[in-house]
Amino acid sequence: MAESGARKRRSRTVPLSAYVLDDQVGFILRQVGQRHAIIFGARMGDDLTSTQWAALAKLAEKGPCSQNLLGRHTAMDAATIKGVVDRLVKRALVETSPDPEDGRRLVVGLTAAGAELAERLAPTALAITEETLTPLDTAERAQLLSLLQRLK
Repeated sequence: MAESGARKRRSRTVPLSAYVLDDQVGFILRQVGQRHAIIFGARMGDDLTSTQWAALAKLAEKGPCSQNLLGRHTAMDAATIKGVVDRLVKRALVETSPDPEDGRRLVVGLTAAGAELAERLAPTALAITEETLTPLDTAERAQLLSLLQRLK
């Protein structure tokens, strides 16, 4: 039986000297992510994590939605979005209620305080993106974002 292409690629022997960690996309993306996280932490304030901000920003953009859909909109798994929502509920930034069409589903929406905070912090979030992309010119920024979209 013939091996699949993926299995053949994995089974090839590559000398360790051909692998340079600093040239690997995952390593570079992790470094960029760490740099962005440092910028985010320094500028965002209000004790918001990046996942909490993502949930607030997406709710401000889309309006109330199920917790499950909010997780999909923000690229968080079910356990992560549940924890994020629970912490935002404790801070009175979001509220939850049973879905009138499906009582098993939880609908999440911004409170007045959450909407005000999202509105107030949106310029800061834009400044964080700007600072993260500072080393790039306008054309490079557009190209990077386009390429990253393709890799999702």
